[in-house]
Amino acid sequence: MSIKKTNLLRSLANVSGMTLISRVFGFARDMLTAVYFGASPLTDAFNVAYKLPNLLRRIFAEGAFSQAFVPVLAEYKNTKTHSETKAFVASITGILSFVLIMVTLLGMIFASVVIWITAPGFTSDPVKFGITVELLRITFPYILFISLASLMGGILNTWGLFSIPSFTPTILNISFIVFILVFRHFFDPSILTLAWATFVGGLCQLMFQVPYLKKIDMLVRPNLNWHNPAVRKVLRLMGPAIFAVSISQISMVINTIYASFLPSGSISWMYYADRLMEFPTGVLGVALGTILLPSLSRHASSGNRESFSKILDWGIRLCLLLALPATVGLGLLAKPLTMTLFMHGKFTLHDVTMTSYALIAYSVGLLGLILVKVLAPGFYANQDIKTPVKIAIFVLCCTQLMNLAFIGPFKHAGLSLSIGLSACLNAGCLCYFLIKKKLYQPRDGWYGFLLKLLTAVIIMGLAIELCLYQLPLDFTGNMFMRIGALVVIIIAAAIAYFVSLFALGFRVRDFSHKDHF
Repeated sequence: MSIKKTNLLRSLANVSGMTLISRVFGFARDMLTAVYFGASPLTDAFNVAYKLPNLLRRIFAEGAFSQAFVPVLAEYKNTKTHSETKAFVASITGILSFVLIMVTLLGMIFASVVIWITAPGFTSDPVKFGITVELLRITFPYILFISLASLMGGILNTWGLFSIPSFTPTILNISFIVFILVFRHFFDPSILTLAWATFVGGLCQLMFQVPYLKKIDMLVRPNLNWHNPAVRKVLRLMGPAIFAVSISQISMVINTIYASFLPSGSISWMYYADRLMEFPTGVLGVALGTILLPSLSRHASSGNRESFSKILDWGIRLCLLLALPATVGLGLLAKPLTMTLFMHGKFTLHDVTMTSYALIAYSVGLLGLILVKVLAPGFYANQDIKTPVKIAIFVLCCTQLMNLAFIGPFKHAGLSLSIGLSACLNAGCLCYFLIKKKLYQPRDGWYGFLLKLLTAVIIMGLAIELCLYQLPLDFTGNMFMRIGALVVIIIAAAIAYFVSLFALGFRVRDFSHKDHF
């Protein structure tokens, strides 16, 4: 069995770099979408149709399946022969493919029923309802493609090949860009362009990873062996995992239902704000969770609690170090960011204002969203999914109470605020139970770490405010002027933050951590 030592900080940098590339292409995709489609009833229709396959993707792929599959795969890789591991992968691939094909066919057949349930506000407009159903039928196969691509990504991550799965989402964004620029005139209505871009992008993401699986001799022929003991273990873990992930996705569906009754454009404003939120969440949270889960799973399967706790502590500190300034920066720069990236073509100043309100509300929970990506693997690595389920149920109830409280005075921004606050609540509960179950023992020096970190963040916030109010920065001019103004502020903020950290005694070597794969 080949074992290699990997610097987790370097792996994080690689994964974050690949994710950053994907997010940059994602912003280009969203800018083009804003230019050519704006925040209209048709974009609302596509965002609803696109959200549903994404919901199922998070259940079957990045969510419940990965949480159950990766720890068992890591255990097999470390304790079984290569042929036994391949047999397990072949069985789980066959079963997942079978389930996904059934779900995809049912989704396409009953698309009108799905839209009637998830966006009932659309039923008052037959044209809007009809196009949403058509969009959903085109985008639904995406769940099949992306879920199998995520399975491949889980295998590659377990072998320490983090960069390939991290780059894969870029392919979807490239598909959107090409379809919008080249093919939008071939579709009527033109919004169908985005649906076909989703279909083709998902298929290309799946095919991209095939050669890398072959390279590590894990490209298998799927089979339906339900009796494989590892498969049964994954399926047992997936039950509560699906429930846990479904709860958070149910919360998103409920928010979509609420938003479908709000003024036209509300769903799109929330979508664009969410896309901006996904940038730091992906670059930091998803990247950290990606590299932590295989490593934590290995230590959990070997019973090495001290190393397990040490890696988790490292992940939490690094998360705070990078996520807290992103949280403050996103809130302070909500309107300049929205104007720079989206105020083109059909995306008006009113759309900017409404989107920035949602983004400010979302930013309240950015730190919580990223921390959840780091804390949750602590339970999944120990194959404990019941605890996150109980926490998720509690958080769902709290989220709906906040929805009722905030939607009246704050409209769509109130829905965003409830999501942000519930993410913070979720992270707090996860951390509490990790400590209570003695899975995580905070290391020494936390009080000094937090004091220095908050000092640096305050200095960074003051630098941003100084730039906004003292420098002649124009966010209403042409694209290059906006980008230039935004770059000036970001560079000033980064310099203020990292110089402050250095002056307070932080060094890169202090956050370096090596582990074996």
